[in-house]
Order: sequence, then structure tokens, then C-alpha cells
Amino acid sequence: MQGSKRTAFSGPALVRLLAHFADLDVHEPAQSLADRLSQWLGWTDAIALSTALATDPPAVSGARSAARNVEEECARVRTSLAGALAREDAAAHRRHRTAAQPVTDQPAPDYADFRQRYLSLQQAMDTDIGALRTRLRSTLAARSPDMARLAVVDAVMEQALSARERSLLAHVPALLGKHFERLKRAHAAAEASPPNAWLDVFRKDLQSVLLAELDVRFQPIEGLLAALRTR
Repeated sequence: MQGSKRTAFSGPALVRLLAHFADLDVHEPAQSLADRLSQWLGWTDAIALSTALATDPPAVSGARSAARNVEEECARVRTSLAGALAREDAAAHRRHRTAAQPVTDQPAPDYADFRQRYLSLQQAMDTDIGALRTRLRSTLAARSPDMARLAVVDAVMEQALSARERSLLAHVPALLGKHFERLKRAHAAAEASPPNAWLDVFRKDLQSVLLAELDVRFQPIEGLLAALRTR
């Protein structure tokens, strides 16, 4: 059901999956990460970063004990989100197995349900990971002046880049919708294809994309955890 093009891109799995589903040939970006970030940050963001780097952060107390549990909390949040994705996938599987029964007035599968569920899961990831990131910054701020400065820089970066991140990730459901329609058309054109087999393929692809997006969203968390482990 897919074309012959293959991406040469070695970036995040989310990008590689979407490029594969769209049959696009994606290559490594010509610009460095620093160059691209400089284009995404406005002058107000640059001032905020400069201030964060040059100013001694305020002292924070009472958060040292939280450091003992923060790694466990990160693991719990990730497991909870991954479990939510799996539960949604299982529920969709049951619905589509029921829809596959030979009922004459059964409407054709529609992407709207998948899209709505994907948006809900994106919102859950955004909310839970955002709260976890804030908690991690508080824990870092109680460790040392250098860690506190890192926490302030991370807060500035989150504020500066969160709108762009949401804008980019908002395209994922639309790209999956196009993949859904391609699979649906290919199934309709096939002469001897099992009923709704293409839906099983799409569900697996959607689950892979959700998990890849979870990995992307968790990268700042992994960075803050790595900083915590150095002290």
C-alpha cells in the first residue's frame, strides 16, 4: 500500500514515520540546530535567555526531599500516558471489529473519530508532561545555583518554543488523516482484501505515531533528569 521511496533522514522516529506514510524523501537539515533555534526565538526570547544566564537565580528551599521521588514520578507519568494510548487503541480495535460485522446500513469507517481521540491524547500529553516539567525545574532549583540557572533557562525555552511545538504537532492528525484515506482507497481498489484489514494497519500506524510523539514530548524531561543525575 506504500510507494517505493524511503527517507534517508535519521532524525526523530515521529518525523521518519510521517515521512514514510506520506511517501516523502526527507533528508538531514542543512542548518545546525543552533541556527534553526536562532530563527525560532524572537528578540524578547533572546533578552529573557540572556537575563537567565547572567542573573543569579533566587534561592529555593524545601524541594530537596522531592528529588528522591522525581525519577519514579517521571516513569509513572510516562507509563500512564503510554497506557492511555494502548487503552485507546484497544477500544478502537473493539469498535472496528464490531463495525466489520455484515450490517447493511453500517456507515463506512470515518477518520473523524480517530482524529478526535488523537487530539484528546495530545492534550493529555501536553498537560501531564507540562506539569512534570515544572516539577522537575523545582527539584533542580533546590540542588545548586547552577542547577537553578538551568531550571530558569528551561522555563524560558519552554515559554519561547511551546507555541511553535504545538503548531507543528497540530499537523500530525491531518497527516494521519491523509494516510487513512490512502489506505482506504487502496483497500477499495484491491480485489481480494479482507474486510477492514486496512483499518488494522492504520490502527497500528497510529499507535506507532502516538508513541513516537510521546518520545518527542519527553525529550525535555529526559534532559532535566540527566542534569539531576549529575549531582
